[in-house]
Amino acid sequence: MKKITGLVILFVLVACSVSHAGRTSTNKPATWSRAVNPKPLSKNVERGLAWLAMHQHKNGGWSQGEESAAMSALSNNIQDIPNVAETSIAALALIRAGSTPKGGHYAQNVKRAVEFVCSEVEQSDEKSLSITKLQGTRVQTKLGPYIDTFLASLLLAEVKGKMPDVKSEKRAEKAADKVLDKIARNQKENGTWDERGWAPVLSQSMASKALNRAAQVGQRVSEKARVQAESYARQQYDSASGKFEGKGSAGVALYSAAGNLGAMQQSANTDIEGEKSAKEKVRTGKTEQERKEAQAVLQRIKGNREDLSSAKRAIAKNLKDKQFVSGFGSNGGEEYLSYMNIGESLVMEGGKEWREWDTSMTQNLNRIQNKDGSWTGHHCITGRTFCTAAALLALMVDRAPRPLAKDIKRR
Repeated sequence: MKKITGLVILFVLVACSVSHAGRTSTNKPATWSRAVNPKPLSKNVERGLAWLAMHQHKNGGWSQGEESAAMSALSNNIQDIPNVAETSIAALALIRAGSTPKGGHYAQNVKRAVEFVCSEVEQSDEKSLSITKLQGTRVQTKLGPYIDTFLASLLLAEVKGKMPDVKSEKRAEKAADKVLDKIARNQKENGTWDERGWAPVLSQSMASKALNRAAQVGQRVSEKARVQAESYARQQYDSASGKFEGKGSAGVALYSAAGNLGAMQQSANTDIEGEKSAKEKVRTGKTEQERKEAQAVLQRIKGNREDLSSAKRAIAKNLKDKQFVSGFGSNGGEEYLSYMNIGESLVMEGGKEWREWDTSMTQNLNRIQNKDGSWTGHHCITGRTFCTAAALLALMVDRAPRPLAKDIKRR
């Protein structure tokens, strides 16, 4: 396990001191682009999107959908009840394809999904990490009891500024603030939230991604929580061996690598803007302490980028290892989510590794798609909603948003 200098973390956390429940409103919305020129939506993707839209419930939510025959016997009679996690990831897939709550082919589907999520958030208490009364879903059991919270936060970040009117925009913004406050309030000192579940490392990655995506769109985010999540992910990577710790991964190397790599990448994306501010403070800071804290921020940013670069090189060596790529040994929602995490990291730099990964994943996911346009899992998370949405997100990583500082040229 990698150790990060305590002094650096201390300086960073001091520099991240914030007001009102540990949140800050100093983050400025990033300039958005994409790392590569996205491909046109394929017929396979279009069929998957249509399947999702067709299976949305009247209240705007999605339930887990049909499970594999092997897992259906373990049903707990809530598989047909719409839930936040499934709704959020399904809406994210529709958003990635180009729709927003006020525009695009699936605008009404996304709008109704956001309304469903906001309703659940509004009914939740103020202090706990939970945002839903529905407990015991397959996704919660496998990824952790608070995966709904993290995916809801991610969805609400993606729709910021894209709601159809002022009233709905304010509602979504209020829900986002509440969820982000819950996330910051309940984070442990080691940067984690909850270690329950079969593969909580993937839930941890979604929490980190939610914090960073929220910061990138200018939502009020606890910088302390964001940095501690990054620190935890970095500590799971050993640059000497090129391997990740297996904690929370059910012993599956793919999950650990994808989860922690994704967290490091998302933090690096956010730091594109933060680095500019820190450099300015080093140059113009009014006090020595202010300049020293800014320098510590730059040191953290540099360290994360170095670890991220090393981790990418290490993972690139494993991409041709069928055993590594197969994860648990058969496809499940955890595999699809891992493919998305790895793809979203590799695409940020493009290049040979990205092209080979994209080609391989596209061929594999197209091959195993069901005739009706959905995807199914064959272990753990097997419900068609989550598997279809996660597979679609893996196929559309070339459309993932990338924050760019104004002085960085587009590729």
